[in-house]
Parts: sequence; structure tokens; C-alpha cells
Amino acid sequence: MLLENYLCSIVLIVLGLYAIITKKNAFKIVIGMGLVDYGINLMLVSAGFRVNGTAPIFDAPTQTQYFFVDPVPQALTLTSIVIGACVTALALSLVVKIKEHYGTLDTDKVRRLNG
Repeated sequence: MLLENYLCSIVLIVLGLYAIITKKNAFKIVIGMGLVDYGINLMLVSAGFRVNGTAPIFDAPTQTQYFFVDPVPQALTLTSIVIGACVTALALSLVVKIKEHYGTLDTDKVRRLNG
């Protein structure tokens, strides 16, 4: 199960980097950025996973024998999700403004235009 998570996260990161590097459409580049973000989040959650782990909540001092899941990657992932949503919203708003101003989403054509 854990190996599949790592493989899926690597596939998502590679697909996102492929879209960022090779695509000329600004919207597809933003989608690639999202795929990289999702792959990194999946890798962070997988790094904190423990088989047969319990929630890191201490109810009584007698629970010291339990094997807890690491809460730090979960907190980092939650923060990363919020930051990723904000970055995606900002990037999409820039894509809309580029479309309004230049009339195209092709990055090569936008780069060649002066104005």
C-alpha cells in the first residue's frame, strides 16, 4: 500500500513537471503546477503513515504502549493544501488577465507581443 502511494506521487510530480516544461498554454501550465502540488502532498502524507498506528492523542498515561502516527507530515500537508489553493487561485487570475489583455493563452505569442 505504501509503495503504491510513493509511485503515484512520483507519477503525479513527473506529469506535472512535464506539463510545466512542455506545454505552451498558460492554463495547462497551471494544471501542471497543481499536479506537482498534489504529488508532493501525497508524498508527505505517505511519509507520516505507520501501519497499525493510532491517532496521536493522549487520553491517559496508560496509552504509552501504543504506536502513534507522526502528526508533523499531516500538519505540513494541511498547510501545503491551503498554500497550494491560494497559489492556484492567483495563477488562474493571472491567466484570466493574460487572456483579457493579449487575447491568447499561448506563452510564446504573449512573450513576442509588446504592449
